Amino acid sequence: MAINRKSAQLSEPEQDESPSRTRQQLPSWLQKQDLTEADLPYAHSLLAGSFADWIDESDGFPWLGGRIALIHPDGTTLSINGEGEGSAHPWAHRVDRLGTTAAAIALETCRPTLMRGDEHGANALRSYDSIAVPVFTRSTGIPCALLACLLPAGEAHASDLKLLQAAALHYRNCLYRRFENIFVGGMLREQKLSQKEERRRDILFDVMRRLNDHIEVESVLTEVLDSLEELYPICRADLFLSQDYNSQNEKVKPLAFHLSNMDLCKKAFLEGKICETRADGRQQLAIPLSGKQGVYGVLRLDLPVNEFDDADIRFLSMLAAAAGAAFEKAKLHEQANVLVGELRLINELTQRLNRSLRLTDTMQFASTELLHIFQSDFCCILQYDASSNRFIVMSANVPELIGEQYSTEYGFCSVLWSTKEPIILSDYRSATPVSSRLMDITDSRSLLASPLVLNGDVIGAVMITKREPNHFSYDNYKLLQVLSAHLGLAMSNASLHAEVRRMVITDNLTGLFARHYLNERIGRKQLRDHSGSLIVVDIDHFKRVNDTYGHQVGDDILTQVSDIIRSSIRDTDIAARWGGEELAIYLPLLSLEQTERVAERIRHRVESETDPQVTVSCGIAEWRSTDEKVSVESLFYKADMALYDAKRLGRNRIVISM
Repeated sequence: MAINRKSAQLSEPEQDESPSRTRQQLPSWLQKQDLTEADLPYAHSLLAGSFADWIDESDGFPWLGGRIALIHPDGTTLSINGEGEGSAHPWAHRVDRLGTTAAAIALETCRPTLMRGDEHGANALRSYDSIAVPVFTRSTGIPCALLACLLPAGEAHASDLKLLQAAALHYRNCLYRRFENIFVGGMLREQKLSQKEERRRDILFDVMRRLNDHIEVESVLTEVLDSLEELYPICRADLFLSQDYNSQNEKVKPLAFHLSNMDLCKKAFLEGKICETRADGRQQLAIPLSGKQGVYGVLRLDLPVNEFDDADIRFLSMLAAAAGAAFEKAKLHEQANVLVGELRLINELTQRLNRSLRLTDTMQFASTELLHIFQSDFCCILQYDASSNRFIVMSANVPELIGEQYSTEYGFCSVLWSTKEPIILSDYRSATPVSSRLMDITDSRSLLASPLVLNGDVIGAVMITKREPNHFSYDNYKLLQVLSAHLGLAMSNASLHAEVRRMVITDNLTGLFARHYLNERIGRKQLRDHSGSLIVVDIDHFKRVNDTYGHQVGDDILTQVSDIIRSSIRDTDIAARWGGEELAIYLPLLSLEQTERVAERIRHRVESETDPQVTVSCGIAEWRSTDEKVSVESLFYKADMALYDAKRLGRNRIVISM
């Protein structure tokens, strides 16, 4: 025992110097960190763990004959060397409940204390001497723990108290080593978390920069999915869009609410917040892709459970928000480009439609342009004819359809006529609301059709088809609706121009061409043809008809004769009212003999078919390119002279100019 005490006496100065050297080796910022009174209520596990470290390092501290207890300043025994839970050792009870003990006095006086057995207040301790040493914090100097020991009565000496003091110093070293490890570990964890958060911010900034560099929707979607794959290779990412957008990326799919596996995405889309499910060791996150104008889709991540922490969720939420804003910007940019393109297209189409006022040319141009604009296979433009109450095909790239007529109660014409609204049909085979000759003969499956409406009335229709299904989009539908308004106006303008021209070049009473138009046509024919003939027809005694029957009957006689002339000549021949009761017929490339037969047919029919009966006299003249003088005036002069001879010779006859 003397050797042990000597060792304790020799070690005391060394143990007193050790804390000083340890503090000098510590960084200044760490030396300032210490336990405070506010920390003590939460330091039980730290104190007990440090006590276990001390026991391991001191190999049980065998120099004292009793077991050493670690006591908290609140009187709670934290641990007893060599004793387990439920120990019957007197120190296992709270020291403040044992009456006067060395531990109680040491806690009160903050000094090492030795108490003999007969001095104890509790009968259970009278057979023991007790010693206790407080453990002080290194900078604030407050007691943070107490080491106490019970020795057989009469065996405790001052040297035992010195040994316990040395143990207290050693324990304090263990305590602060653990405290520093915990503190530094916490700092390291905070630093790692800070570095990880900073890295996330840098990544997010970089991703946002790259996202904002893209103005195409496809590039934005690809960037989002590629970034997620790079950052979280353990998870599978899929993007479900509610927009009418077809992506080439296999991970971008439509958001189909009717599918059962879309419940999580549907919930995230409707609520606009992150939703989560866990099953079979897997975790699914549904993150809404939102912009200022709404939610555009849902990003779904599938990964093993507990792979993401709260910081990852926040990061993904910010990434999704950035992606949603970038998607919205790109979508708006594309829509703006489409709108600008549509306006440019409408402007160009309108200008080009208005360049030509010929209805057939206008419709043919429109048909060609519509085929190109909508990337379609077939186009058909129809005009409504009020006189027959039918639609007539004016232009089509299907030759057998041109000129066909359809009732307002047939097929898609009926739908357009009754609703006055455009039609978009995804698949004619699977959904055939009405029969359609256009769809049948072209074997088309996609249809886009629109009525041509002017002042609330349907004046025509346009139908565009594609052999493949699901070809036309809602944007195509809206564009055709706009173009149809301009196309209808162009059709109306061309029709009105044709009607005005017809009125200008047509005699209102007889329906034959006016004399000035006949002159123009003959002049053009003489520039191209090598010959032609002219018949001048005069109704005999027409003044007598007017005087006898009245001018109304006279007008009717003019109409009857005009109808006979019109039905007696070719489509290429030109009949006109020359003036008063005189009519003229130009027959291009027809010889005198053939012309005489035509004139005889007219003369005979007039004599036999008119009521009241009248007769006509005819003068015929011919021109040839070999003639000395070729002109409209000379041709009319010769025909008029022949007519004069026919009247002079008795009327109701034909005379040929020589």
